[in-house]
Amino acid sequence: MCGISGFLDLSYINSANELRSIAMRMAETLRHRGPNHAGVWADAEAGVALSMRRLAILDLSPAGHQPMQSSSGRYVLVFNGEIYNYEDLRGELSKGVQACSFHGNSDTEVMLAAFEKWGIEESVVRFNGMFAFAVWDRHDRSLTLGRDRFGEKPLYYSRTGRHFIFGSELKALRAHPGFVDELDPDAIALFLRHSCVPAPYSIYRNTSKLPAATLLKVSARDFASSPQPYWSLREVVNGAVSHPLECDEQEAIEQLDWILRDAVRIRMRSDVPLGAFLSGGIDSSTIVSLMQTQSRGRVRTFSIGSHDRELDEAKEASQVARHLGTEHTELYVTSEEAMSVIPLLPRIYDEPFADPSQIPTILVSQLAREHVTVSLSGDGGDELFGGYSRHAWGDTLSRSLRHLPLLLRKLGAAGIKTMPTDSWDYLFRLCKPITPVRWHQRMPGYKLHKLASILESQGTHSLYEKLTSHWLNPEMILAGVSSPATMLHGDHHQGLRSAAEEMMYLDAVGYLPDDILVKLDRATMAVSLEGRVPLLDHRVAEFAWRLPLSMRLRQRQGKWILRQVLHRYVPREIIDRPKSGFGVPLGTWLRGPLRDWAESLLNESRLRQDGYFNVVPIAKMWREHLFGKLNWEYHLWDVLMFQAWLDESRRKPDDQSVYVQGIANVAMGSA
Repeated sequence: MCGISGFLDLSYINSANELRSIAMRMAETLRHRGPNHAGVWADAEAGVALSMRRLAILDLSPAGHQPMQSSSGRYVLVFNGEIYNYEDLRGELSKGVQACSFHGNSDTEVMLAAFEKWGIEESVVRFNGMFAFAVWDRHDRSLTLGRDRFGEKPLYYSRTGRHFIFGSELKALRAHPGFVDELDPDAIALFLRHSCVPAPYSIYRNTSKLPAATLLKVSARDFASSPQPYWSLREVVNGAVSHPLECDEQEAIEQLDWILRDAVRIRMRSDVPLGAFLSGGIDSSTIVSLMQTQSRGRVRTFSIGSHDRELDEAKEASQVARHLGTEHTELYVTSEEAMSVIPLLPRIYDEPFADPSQIPTILVSQLAREHVTVSLSGDGGDELFGGYSRHAWGDTLSRSLRHLPLLLRKLGAAGIKTMPTDSWDYLFRLCKPITPVRWHQRMPGYKLHKLASILESQGTHSLYEKLTSHWLNPEMILAGVSSPATMLHGDHHQGLRSAAEEMMYLDAVGYLPDDILVKLDRATMAVSLEGRVPLLDHRVAEFAWRLPLSMRLRQRQGKWILRQVLHRYVPREIIDRPKSGFGVPLGTWLRGPLRDWAESLLNESRLRQDGYFNVVPIAKMWREHLFGKLNWEYHLWDVLMFQAWLDESRRKPDDQSVYVQGIANVAMGSA
């Protein structure tokens, strides 16, 4: 696992030493991603420089250092991630008349050998892994960027004048003297709608995220090219619709068990200590179960808990850990400890990002890093196997909206909104002892108000946008700005078998790479921890989409087939319970201990001076929230995270190598 960076400079006026100096300065901003080694390579004649910071996971010797050149010298590579099937590829490359020889045991060396034998595009199709890489071809003087199928590893690039600049995080690009950090107002609108800036956009003009499952090749002569896909979930879905799995349920369970077992097995390869996040939910419990059955010793597992029982998940995780016999570590954190992470968020995420679960993700990452260097997680299960409430209720909601008159729906929405979210929460708590378990929900008031907002939806696309957006109309607080098109727009997701599957697809190509995987990558990398995601093995995804919907969603409960696999290892009574999760009481915090911090960021004169937001509606929301009239916690959190990021972005690029080096130490509590 690493942080990579570099650039192409068409001015050809810099010496090799100058190129190396700039590239190393970029890499130093990524020290938290790779504390073990730094490397740089430059070719002044071509105007290219590559740099990296390494977190050594496989082959800890100097033979695994980067940048690395292929045996013939044609390719020079910097690479962030892991190729999990590198041993199989190495065996294949070592056979035949043109057998490759290897000097070390790293997957990086295998990648380069594959590029030489098969070419870059054909090689990438063979890789099973998470990766973001940049490879310079010295023969045709071209630079190719690549990103894994689901976008587990990040990669930004910018075309600025005669410079093409790339890096794992925006802070690396900002360290290049030619980078122009001009904010894109349209990206702010996207952020408010999605709580993140979705690919291919970034918060800066002329700067993009490389989309998942694409390659981008640029020439030393010019930068006129666009990303090209080498794999497509849309094509996977189309093929699954045309050729669904034809077997009975027991056979399907057996097949999924085998695929998951192998996906976990190859992600347990490591030359450093390895463990797993364990929340006690379906996904992480399945991963840990399959780890423990294939491990010679006790697997290290980690969870965090809250002293607020309504927000706690540690008790359930502990039950699963005891049954499986893992070496379990849990940490109960106070609200003060959780809130201490907030000042670090703009620095860690490096771009406006407002998913509040970023806080517990950072906490569990720093806990795990005290004991291991690699941790597996259960992310991806919701998107592939129908784990969100919108999947379970999607078809019912879609049908109901089609049959109910719009006027009647508007009246129903008005009725729900007559009670504030806090009042609904209180009512549900009073009724909890006498209501069925399946009715127990976290944040019922917020979900009911969300239901009210979707009652005016017309079609599945509109329904999905309302279910997943905080600011449905960000233009109300942004002057002269509109949201550009994203994966939610167009007809590429049409033709699926149900509204539920349409939503699952949109989650897999949007919410998963732009929110969930960003959250995991930045949180783990902030403390120099590698996070691995077995459920995003492309074989698992391709199998999941071939399943009939009834094997994923049954009786309005998601992950049916995943539960059947898990029940082979963990008793039903431990697992079959309402989903909890470590919650973050933002609304309460903003009215209490975070009030001064929030008011400083929402100061009306400050907002006017910055010039991005319309002050009046934000001020009104803040007053309504403070006095308990309405709960605007998520809308306000979006604005607060942008304002906090704006403060952080105003630091001088030359300062970044200093303050970024402290991320891991601060997060680990040692600074």
